[in-house]
Amino acid sequence: MNPINTILILLAAFVAVFLQAACGTRGSLGAQIDLLPALVVYASLTGGLTTVALLAVGGGLAFDALSANPLGISMLPLFGIGFLIHRQREFILRDQLFAQFILGLAASAAAPLLTLLLLFTGGHAPFVGWGTLWQWLVMSLGGGLVTPVMFRLFAFIRGAFFYRPLTETSFRPDRQIRRGRF
Repeated sequence: MNPINTILILLAAFVAVFLQAACGTRGSLGAQIDLLPALVVYASLTGGLTTVALLAVGGGLAFDALSANPLGISMLPLFGIGFLIHRQREFILRDQLFAQFILGLAASAAAPLLTLLLLFTGGHAPFVGWGTLWQWLVMSLGGGLVTPVMFRLFAFIRGAFFYRPLTETSFRPDRQIRRGRF
């Protein structure tokens, strides 16, 4: 794994957290779309476990610092989601648009539920009502729609900054082919 890819993922996490805080969709949809689970899906399918851990810690702390969450509460759900996807990544069709959408939808649905479970377990009393269901649905669908966009964005960045791997064949173009009996 290229360390530049890890740095770009961490940089994208901080930009995503800033965009969520500065110009979110809270006014138009009534809910905030979380971009970190989509980034965790991308990092767990294309990076190593170190990248997933760094993203969960860095992105989770940055997200909690700019939200009303207790500091560090969203690190464990992000890492758990990333670890489970990373562990099964050989069986996942990571290049398929539908698989990316479903993984993003599942990750974006699981992250707030796990965070809410940790909040209740820790003795906090978050405000939960019928509006919470609407926010959870918007977050889940928004995360599912953003995940393929993340894959396309990082494919564009990878194509712009990294060399493509050279495919070698067994045929050399400067080889002479002798035809005949001997």
